[in-house]
Amino acid sequence: MSTVVDTLEDLEPLVGNSLGASSWVEITQERINTFADATDDHQWIHVDPDRSARESPFGTTVAHGFLTLSLLPSMLADVLVMVDAKLVVNYGLNKVRFPAPVPAGSRVRGSIVLAALDEEAGSSQLTLAVTVEREGGTKP
Repeated sequence: MSTVVDTLEDLEPLVGNSLGASSWVEITQERINTFADATDDHQWIHVDPDRSARESPFGTTVAHGFLTLSLLPSMLADVLVMVDAKLVVNYGLNKVRFPAPVPAGSRVRGSIVLAALDEEAGSSQLTLAVTVEREGGTKP
C-alpha cells in the first residue's frame, strides 16, 4: 500500500519513518539481457547461463548491481505518491553497496525510509534510505 501525501509539508511528520515496501519485481534473464544491451555490459556472469552454471560461484547468472539500482525509481513510485509534486529529479546517491548477488529468477523489493526532508531554495530535497531485499535472501 502506498503512502499518499498531498503536499511536501505532509511529509514532515514521516521523517525517520518507513514509507513501506514496494511490490516484488522479478529479475528474469530477459531483463538482465536487456540491461546488458542497454549498458554494453555483457560480462558472462550476467548473460551466459551455461557458463555461469559451470564456472560461477553463484551457479547461475546474476543481475548487474546497476540493474538493481535502476529499479529504485519504480520502487519509490510504488511506495510514495506525492500529489502536488510538479517535478521530481534524482539528485544523486550517497552510499550504495551491493552486498549480495541477485540470481536470475529472483524477486526483489525495496523498503524505503524517509531519512530527511530539507528545504532548498524554493524546492525540497528528500533523502531516502532504501534497502533492496531478495526474496528468500539473507543479505540485502
